[in-house]
Amino acid sequence: MPYVSGNTMINEAWKSGYAIGAFTAHNLETIKAVLLAAQEEQSPIMIQIGQKAINEMGMKPLRNAIDSLIEYHQISVPVCVHLDHSRKFEQCMEAATCEFQSLMFDGSALDFEENVRITKAVVDVANALGLGAEGEIGKIGGTEDDITVDEKDAMITTVGEALDFSQRTGVHYLAVSIGTAHGVYKTTPQLKFDRLSEIKEAVQKPIVLHGGSGVPDDQVIEAVKRGVAKINVDTELRQGFIDGVQAHWQANAKDYVLADVMNTGIASMKEVVRHKIRLFGSNGKA
Repeated sequence: MPYVSGNTMINEAWKSGYAIGAFTAHNLETIKAVLLAAQEEQSPIMIQIGQKAINEMGMKPLRNAIDSLIEYHQISVPVCVHLDHSRKFEQCMEAATCEFQSLMFDGSALDFEENVRITKAVVDVANALGLGAEGEIGKIGGTEDDITVDEKDAMITTVGEALDFSQRTGVHYLAVSIGTAHGVYKTTPQLKFDRLSEIKEAVQKPIVLHGGSGVPDDQVIEAVKRGVAKINVDTELRQGFIDGVQAHWQANAKDYVLADVMNTGIASMKEVVRHKIRLFGSNGKA
């Protein structure tokens, strides 16, 4: 299997000036869309398994599905399976035993000291097993995976707290709040590029951009130039998949062949993934 540690994959991107797309998968069809797009673009990718999908499908069935589809479709590009927005240490450990290559503990809702304590414990395990570890400092607005942060509570990460958190946890890549949100934007986001540059200079490690769906392409390109090396995409993928299915049913209202319907969703979502891969600059980097 072409699996690569998140630490290796993200640091290679960071040093080389491109970003890895971390694409959220919810079922067999969405995993297939991500894998096929990555293979066609010859791009390393992260497949994220988040809380909504775990609640609906189960961690192990989804993890096993990735193995099966990589083998069936003869995927050869580097793949990293990432646990997204875990709020429990125990779940991070479960993912480590299920052969995830990257773990994210999200303690952004906790007080600072507790966030540091648990994130460091996850990082220690990741280091022992050769995995990647992500932590989050500052709150990123919106809803992702059934976790909601009110817009008024979303706050821009300060340089001081990013540096303190980074040094005390030893986290491999750091998610910060610089003006993105999870879900659908009500207005066009304006990323805080100066703060991003300041954080990157201070922590000297890859930065993660959550809420990558709906951020204008020019802002994404600028963020990558300023040190973002992992960009999470979920909402736009689901929109692409469902738009494809709806278009198929509008043209073929009585088509009850499930494979036909799902394939239109896969094809539509795959084009979104391909666009993001090219935007992030990871195409041809496999």
